[in-house]
Amino acid sequence: MSRSGPGKAAEELTETTHLQEEGTEAPGRWRISAAPDGEANSAQPARGVTAPWDSTYYLSLATVLDSQRPRDRPLSEASPSNEPSSSEDLGAIPAREVEHLRSETPGCAHRIHLNNAGAALQPRAVTDAVRAHLDLEERIGGYEAADDRAAAIEAAYHDVAALVGARRENIAFAVSATVAFSQALSSVPFRPGDRIVTTRNDYASNQIMYLSLEARMGVEVIRASDSPSGGVDVRALEGIVHRKAPRLVAMSHVPTNSGLVQDAKAVGEICRKKGVLFLLDACQSVGQMPVDVATLGCDFLAATSRKFLRGPRGAGFLYVSDRVLDEPLEPLFPDLRGADWIDDDVYQPAPDASRFETWETSPAALLGMGEAAACARRVGLDRIERRTRSLASLLRELLQALPGVRVLDRGDELCAIVTLTAEGHEPRALVGRLREVGVNTSASELESGLLDFRDKGVTAALRLSPHYYNREDEVEHAVQAIDAILGNRAPPSAAG
Repeated sequence: MSRSGPGKAAEELTETTHLQEEGTEAPGRWRISAAPDGEANSAQPARGVTAPWDSTYYLSLATVLDSQRPRDRPLSEASPSNEPSSSEDLGAIPAREVEHLRSETPGCAHRIHLNNAGAALQPRAVTDAVRAHLDLEERIGGYEAADDRAAAIEAAYHDVAALVGARRENIAFAVSATVAFSQALSSVPFRPGDRIVTTRNDYASNQIMYLSLEARMGVEVIRASDSPSGGVDVRALEGIVHRKAPRLVAMSHVPTNSGLVQDAKAVGEICRKKGVLFLLDACQSVGQMPVDVATLGCDFLAATSRKFLRGPRGAGFLYVSDRVLDEPLEPLFPDLRGADWIDDDVYQPAPDASRFETWETSPAALLGMGEAAACARRVGLDRIERRTRSLASLLRELLQALPGVRVLDRGDELCAIVTLTAEGHEPRALVGRLREVGVNTSASELESGLLDFRDKGVTAALRLSPHYYNREDEVEHAVQAIDAILGNRAPPSAAG
């Protein structure tokens, strides 16, 4: 759409709004206020940020919510009935506490960060933990620093275990969720003809691993169908497990390319009943919602540090159930961390989850991940879930009202990942345009969600993922920025 002024819909308002920078606040913070009668509205960028749209452009949220809402959008696509109202539960974490949490997150002063499904802004306590250990390594040496901080590293194991309702001996650290997932997958003693049951919404790296096993070892990969509302059809999966007797069921709790939350608990119940191993990728769910391994009934759970958990990059973990440890299963290529060489031709796997670890690791990253887990538990995962989902609901509500925008998320349960397409605009280009004005987002390409995107008839999506430290006005400003870009509002300097 194009605009040469305030726009027809806005002219119909009796009261309009504009955004002003608050001089006493950090860059990127905004206040919504009423514009005096007869005065042009303006959208002023934060200090140090150049807006790519004409300064006379403005957007009324009332217009967005009321007069521009598409009436023909299928309810299956992010229907408000599938999630809380945008005004519901935003007080799960009081505004004063949100501001305190933001003050402990330096990045909030510089960006509107809606890329928490990629890598969240780290709280100062996390970066302090990482820097302190790196400083110690600099002063006394790497091995010596690890020995000196052995108690703190052990405490990090306990913090991560508590995060998912596990015991310390069931937790293995890894450099990423993908490595943790592959260690678990490699421990299953597949034979030709064995079956892996998965979903159409699994992470791309996981799907590639399944296909590699199919090519190398002759296993069969079976994908359960989706339900009409989105996400794996639990009854269909149960029928496959009953008829096909798979060696493993593996799935993603939340895919990287949409806000869908799959019913992992129901799948876990099926696997327990049938005695089938269950491997769960919780990369996107750990840190944004309560995750309890006993409730989910999984044998393995892989997760990362950098996403909603708000830890450093280069760290992840794997939960390993007692059943797996008792069988015993072990990764295909253990090293001297995960096993002992006890005779010429004999090695012995470690008795606990450390058999899935490798000797080389980053103690600094592990300490940062442990601190991130402790921070999440202090805030409270129930409260984090309520706030993040409400922010995501507000985001979907505002985005659905923009002409040319299609919100893609489907499912009976939606989380704090919001995906969309905008007519005439490539998602990767939108990421760059938004970054120019201080709004961090990301793009999911076709290869990230091949089956899901084909079903939806798209080749890529813009992904926005709020966290509990984001404010409502940041969500509103991000939507305004998107709408301005879609209106082809070129920077004044580029107007010619």
